[in-house]
Parts: sequence; C-alpha cells; structure tokens
Amino acid sequence: MTGRKQDLIPPEGVPVSFQISSGGSRLGAQMLDIIITFGGVFALFVALIWMGLLSWAFMGTLFLLLIFLVRIPYYIFSELIWNGRTIGKKITHTRVVSADGGRLTPHQITARNLMKEVEVFMPLTTLLSGSFDSGWTGTFLTLWMLIVLAVPLINKRRQRLGDMIAGTLVVDQPKAILMPDLATKLMVDRVEFTFEPQHLDIYGRYELQTLEEILRAPPKTPEAVTRMSKVTQTIHRKIGYTDRILPEDHWHFLTDFYRQQREFLESKQLFGDARENKHHDMNKPKP
Repeated sequence: MTGRKQDLIPPEGVPVSFQISSGGSRLGAQMLDIIITFGGVFALFVALIWMGLLSWAFMGTLFLLLIFLVRIPYYIFSELIWNGRTIGKKITHTRVVSADGGRLTPHQITARNLMKEVEVFMPLTTLLSGSFDSGWTGTFLTLWMLIVLAVPLINKRRQRLGDMIAGTLVVDQPKAILMPDLATKLMVDRVEFTFEPQHLDIYGRYELQTLEEILRAPPKTPEAVTRMSKVTQTIHRKIGYTDRILPEDHWHFLTDFYRQQREFLESKQLFGDARENKHHDMNKPKP
C-alpha cells in the first residue's frame, strides 16, 4: 500500500488497485444516510401527528425506537443489494469492499453495520437524551465517541472498528466507464475466437475493467506473459470455453473476449441490466 492506494488480490489472482476513501467522503456519505433515515421517520411522524394518532408523551420514545428499527435494516440491506453501497455512498462514489480481495459477504456487511451502532449511534443517542445517572457516564460516552472517531484518522487504511472486525475497507468507486480508446484499439477485421451468450453471461463490469488493465499493452516480460497466461486459463475455465487455446493465442483470446464481453454488457445495460461483477445474480434481490 502506498499513500491512499490499496492493492487487493481477488481469487482470480490479478491485483486490483483501489483508492482508500477520504474522511470527507465517508463523512459526507454518512451524513446523507442519516438525513435519509431520520428524514423518512420524521415524515412518518408528521403524518401520524396530523392524523392525531400519537400522544406527545409517547412520541419521543416511539421516534427513537423507529429510528433504530429503520436505520439498521437500511444500512444492511442497502449494502447487500447495491454491492457495498448505500444511497449516501452512491452519491459520494464510495463503496465497501472485502479487505482480502474476495466477495463482500452478508456476514461482513452485517458485522460492520451492527458495530456502527455500538461505536456511534447508541452512545450518541444516550448522550443526547441525558438518560444516565451520573456525570461519569456522560464523560465515558464522550471519551468513547472521541476514541472511535479517531480510529480511522490514525489507521493507515482508514478503517473504523467495525471495518477491522468485519475485514472490510471503504474505497473510492470511480464512475464505471470503460475506456473507448482501448475498445477502438482492439477492433479487428477478423475474430479468432467467438463467444456464445453463455460464455459472456459470467462476468460483469468489475472483471472487464480488470482485464482492461492487462490489455493496455502486449506483455514484454516473462512475468507479464505468465500473468497473461494465468488470466487466460482462469477465464477459459470459468466461462466453460471448450476450444483449445495455444500459448501464442492467449493475447488474441483475451482481446476478442474483452471486445465481445464489452458489447454484451452494453447491450444488457440498454435494458436496465447493469452487471456490476460476476456475482450479479447473487446481488439481485429475491422476489
């Protein structure tokens, strides 16, 4: 890791670089999500008060309870459905990834968001409500919040306690636009390898962008050739391609696959099927 750059190695074995999100981006995403959760509950309360269904004595307790019941599912289900992003993270172009380079699991998402309650929301709610017996309690809660808020600032990977426990990172999510100059460069008059829809239905934009980095230039060193060979064999196996590929054809296999995979994903996008990565079927909400 150099500066804010973090290299992760996914199961395919090809290192992928991410930029660790800044404190400002994370704070902005968090504030937006708080506005969404509090705003939704507040709008519901206004409607209930207008209909005369709530007494003033009962309103404060119910408001805090509903905030708790709305906030936890909001964070967990948002990050499950949108591959590590809430609405706030989408707006600030950040996302949660697994620190080991693997797939972000429901266990990791649940753990990091439940820890957020322990780290910030529950102490803050107790502190603001003043519902404690002594000044020592208030002092302890204040110190606790200062400590947990300082952890990402002194941590090289800017992880809060929940990220450390869950094994996650918050990284910048740049706009997913595949570079047109590479697509133009790879256009050829003949196609050596033709891929069927079942071959192209496996991967998503994330894997295509990873392949794009490899195809920036033909390999010139033995290490680069070995890396290209490994990627070719991985894709060949994953997509179930049955034709034999000779070592001298690895570059052509990858360039043909890149071009056809890109066209396939763009056609899917036209019909609203945005495939983020190879787990696109798992990320879809079940009916």
